[in-house]
Amino acid sequence: MRSRELTQKIRRIEIRTNKLVEEIFSGEYHSGFRGKGMEFDSIRQYIPGDDVRVIDWNVTARYNKAFVKQFVEEREMNIFLLIDLSRSNSFGRKKELIAEISATLALSAVRNNDRVGAILFTERVEQLLPSRSGKKHVLSIIESILTYEPQMTGTDIANALRYFNRIEKKRSVVFLISDFMDDGYQKELKASGIRHDLICIQVLDRAEERIPAGAIFTFEDLETGDTFVMDNLKEDFTINPLTGFYKRNLITIYTDEDYVKPLVKFFRSRGRS
Repeated sequence: MRSRELTQKIRRIEIRTNKLVEEIFSGEYHSGFRGKGMEFDSIRQYIPGDDVRVIDWNVTARYNKAFVKQFVEEREMNIFLLIDLSRSNSFGRKKELIAEISATLALSAVRNNDRVGAILFTERVEQLLPSRSGKKHVLSIIESILTYEPQMTGTDIANALRYFNRIEKKRSVVFLISDFMDDGYQKELKASGIRHDLICIQVLDRAEERIPAGAIFTFEDLETGDTFVMDNLKEDFTINPLTGFYKRNLITIYTDEDYVKPLVKFFRSRGRS
């Protein structure tokens, strides 16, 4: 992508997502996440009615009096975007939509003084963009999504999650953005959901999801290059790569729809819970 064309594309995404963040999304993001993370602040003596689960038993034993830990809401959250750049996400306008969704989430985080990082992955982790604050850093993430040329073509979600859990010990809000055309990642998905606040964003093109009846089709796998023939003369064939996935933390977005609506709906539901 030429430098001028890239600058214009980033600018268009920035203008659109800034408007969304200012007018719609920022409040929903704030209500959806604030209060979810707490950090230790101090110790004070126990008062009848305090939650016994926050008693500090070491201090209590030392002074022979009950003491409790006090916590405050985290002033700064750690947001991480795990972005699937495998070849299947080059289908249609999926890659551009992934960049816009990522920009909206990242700019919302910056507006709330949170730190943002990203991992770009295929069948291996291709690039790590460490967690930092500031608009300049967010724009560099958007540029990386649009311009990075992956070395591999396949998808390995389990490997990306294992890598993230190894490098990031602090509890984070993690957005895993992919078409989820993969398998064998359920164990890592569950483990990551326990350690972090994990939200999966599934980006799909409707042409990938349903194959109409009435013909014999020849397909090429964008990730492997393999071709195969499907006899689909009798009935429609539907693909659902997230069968069995827990729906509570899943947002599905199609390339032909306004991605803001499902995002806002999701965060509003979190804000009420």
